[in-house]
Amino acid sequence: MTPDGVTVVTHPLVQHKLSYLRDKETPTVHFRKLVNEVTLLLTYEATKDFPTEEVEIETPLEKTTVQKISGKKVAVCPVLRAGVGMLDGVLSLVSSARVGFIGMYRDEETLQPVEYFLKLPNDLAERDAIVLDPMLATGRSSAAAVASVKGAGAKSVVLVCLVAAPEGIEHLRSEHPDVEIVCAAIDRGLDENGFIVPGLGDAGDRLYGTK
Repeated sequence: MTPDGVTVVTHPLVQHKLSYLRDKETPTVHFRKLVNEVTLLLTYEATKDFPTEEVEIETPLEKTTVQKISGKKVAVCPVLRAGVGMLDGVLSLVSSARVGFIGMYRDEETLQPVEYFLKLPNDLAERDAIVLDPMLATGRSSAAAVASVKGAGAKSVVLVCLVAAPEGIEHLRSEHPDVEIVCAAIDRGLDENGFIVPGLGDAGDRLYGTK
């Protein structure tokens, strides 16, 4: 049963591409392309509730009434560094979005997030924020990133991630119950080092070929 406030995108294309992301034999060049494609599909779901309004236009043949998104402004905020690998997937659908960056890493000893960089649009209060963080593991980094975005004025926030752990979902929802989570899968849990299992490894290392 999917927790409240969480959408798991079970579309066959998403799950097919996720299977390659999980495979340790998938090379960096393909992993990067797959992250972009999966993010695009997740963004389609994350924006499904955007309100629309009727607008009259003229086709080459006649006037007609069409549906357009009603004045929505979007800010996309990837968590550095792995979240940047998801950015183009969102911008390919929401090309007018402003972009902010949240530098965050997890202290491997304490598993606590450490923020080292923050650059966000100055009109976040007027925008819907989409936070990008590939792995929702302990949930601490994602929760801290959401807090930074809210602190800059955002009132509506959605978190888009590739894979989530139940522990991360619980933590994020406890701190930010108003934040919707959109992901491709909820995995079994965390190992002793706080990594998602079965997961797909370290998303940043696999995106950029580092260890």
